[in-house]
Amino acid sequence: MSFTNDRLGWEDLEIFFHVAESGGLSAASRLIGLSPPTVGRRMLALEQRAGQTLFNRAQTGYSLTPAGQSLLERVRVMHAAAVPAHEVLLSQAATPLIRLSAGTATAHFLADKYSLLSRRGDGFRLNFVTTEATLDIAHREIDLGIRNRPADAGNLASRRLGTLRFAPYRSWAVAEPAQLGWVALDPVQARHPAAHWLHRQDHVIAAMANTVATVQELVRAGAGIGVMPCMIGDCDLHLCRAGPVIEELTEQQYLVMHDDDRHRPPIRRLIERIVNIYADNADLLSGERPLRGEGAG
Repeated sequence: MSFTNDRLGWEDLEIFFHVAESGGLSAASRLIGLSPPTVGRRMLALEQRAGQTLFNRAQTGYSLTPAGQSLLERVRVMHAAAVPAHEVLLSQAATPLIRLSAGTATAHFLADKYSLLSRRGDGFRLNFVTTEATLDIAHREIDLGIRNRPADAGNLASRRLGTLRFAPYRSWAVAEPAQLGWVALDPVQARHPAAHWLHRQDHVIAAMANTVATVQELVRAGAGIGVMPCMIGDCDLHLCRAGPVIEELTEQQYLVMHDDDRHRPPIRRLIERIVNIYADNADLLSGERPLRGEGAG
């Protein structure tokens, strides 16, 4: 072999071991949680570093060349030693985190359904990353992100979740609702179309805040009318609608993930649970399940 140990990591050798032992990309991918195309690319890169062909590729599977067989004999010894060490470390390590990024309203919606997202024995913990910013999934700043558009760049994949609608809300306990102004997000902090929409209207802005959560608290306190996703406003016992759904703010939500990671069992399990939550709450998300209609008191 022409490569040196400092140019090759154990992760590549472990992938090589599974491909060699299973005889193909599909079987190996199921064992290690990467997609077959990704495993194939990793093996091509390994051969390039080795300067030798390690596999004979055929429709029936992968078989080892003499160079590949020689490497497998060494890696098999390394693998046998690594498995006990891995078990020791795993028993001492904290349960891994899956970082889920979402805006304030969506994070609140999902956190309220935590028991549907995470269950005893899952082998992972959830880390809710609540932010209105778009974090970098391609470079693994987070693991999963809920966004209002599908992935458009990088090695990313998307799942459509459902339709989300917005409406104006006010406190139902306000004595003179016709006198209310509006509560807006500070333009400097405005990222979402709903925040920009309000500033384009000819409305009196009675109060502003620099976070979405504070806007909701001000509306609940009677400070004014605020624009919110129906999934939040229609579930808040302190609020009622102050007008019809704002159709031009209707959007689609997507779950965006790294294409290499979505096949890993814990992440795949969490993806399906999020998809199911959105399906089960489609009417709430689309504004068809209000607690109190427009003008209720």
